[in-house]
Amino acid sequence: MANPIQWVNALSTRPSLEAAIAQVVDRLQKSLTASPDLGLVFISSAYASEYSRLMPLLQEHLSVPVLIGCGGSGIIGMNSQGEAQEIEGEPALSISLAHMPDVRIQAFHIPGDGLPDLDSPPNAWVDLIGVSPQEQPHFILLADPFSGVNDLLQGLDFAYPGSIKVGGMTSAGAMGVQSSLFCNYKLYREGTVGVALSGNIVLEAIVAQGCRPIGQPYQVTACERNILLELAAQDSINKTNGEVQSRRPLEVLQDLIQNLSEADRQLAQHSLFVGVARDEFKQTLGHGDFLIRNLLGVDPRVGAIAIGDRVRPGQRIQFHLRDARTSEEDLELLLQRYQKERPNTTEVCGALMFSCLGRGEGLYGKPDFDSQLFRRYLNNIQLSGFFCNGEIGPVGGSTFLHGYTSVFGICRSKR
Repeated sequence: MANPIQWVNALSTRPSLEAAIAQVVDRLQKSLTASPDLGLVFISSAYASEYSRLMPLLQEHLSVPVLIGCGGSGIIGMNSQGEAQEIEGEPALSISLAHMPDVRIQAFHIPGDGLPDLDSPPNAWVDLIGVSPQEQPHFILLADPFSGVNDLLQGLDFAYPGSIKVGGMTSAGAMGVQSSLFCNYKLYREGTVGVALSGNIVLEAIVAQGCRPIGQPYQVTACERNILLELAAQDSINKTNGEVQSRRPLEVLQDLIQNLSEADRQLAQHSLFVGVARDEFKQTLGHGDFLIRNLLGVDPRVGAIAIGDRVRPGQRIQFHLRDARTSEEDLELLLQRYQKERPNTTEVCGALMFSCLGRGEGLYGKPDFDSQLFRRYLNNIQLSGFFCNGEIGPVGGSTFLHGYTSVFGICRSKR
């Protein structure tokens, strides 16, 4: 059975905005054989001075009822040879159009100061979006870096449990460049824009955090907000039902680093992270079970370690390292798992890629790495997206804002 959803993308790197729009629109109109229902626009910050002109120009050339997008320092799309390409720091315009029969598409803009209180009932968040939880919508979210997106994600998870949310934070290639968000041909400088998709649509997420664990898991036995004060080795807890021997986190880390290889000791000087386990009841922790967070600092006086997330006693943590090889292996393992779980990808119609500014050519030493690896496993899928100041995606059933991550949102029809 033919896929009812059509999804096409076109990328242009022409330095003139008018020329880029003309090239992209011409390719899209030749590729899409039905009227579009949704448009997704990603535009390079190299065009930042012309952001205000983008929507009026597109309105002259495109007729699509729902359109969202944003600016980014790097842009991802399909070039004229049908290859996925990541354009970093250069002019680029990427537009995806989708014909989506039997799919309800609800666009929204949420001002940064327009979020309900986190103690509000689910209805406050439902009223904000305009879609009932019974419709089981999935979300694509684009936000400015100062919009309080963590509260938004927590609220959407509360109101729409089980819904997938993917997206990213706008990014700029230079200081002083304003954020740009687009929703239904209007330009916004702050807040969050997004779409809720419901009906004959499934959104699946691959969240590649690019880290590998070192040492063993530890249980947090004392902490204060985001500061680890005491840790107990997980294997010692499993072996004893009595008194738990806790240690200072800095001592644990120093012992761990001493037992690493020379290469990993060097790596730990600048690429050391802390993984927080999301499943409190899972006995054996493995790939994908940790939410990776930054190690913010240490206090040698008390042996404490501060990380980029709140923790509570009883949670499990494990130290992690990140480098190019690990990032490659992590993404490839996740793609292999996805391919194994879904060997027939004909129902997949399109995909979005939200990648950290810290990845790309700066990490791998060559361009187009993550996008080409993705297409190696889903080679007929149209891919677009941008390089973000923070990536939105699920881990362990909840949605988080990530760093140094590539999040892929894969769209397919239910039937």
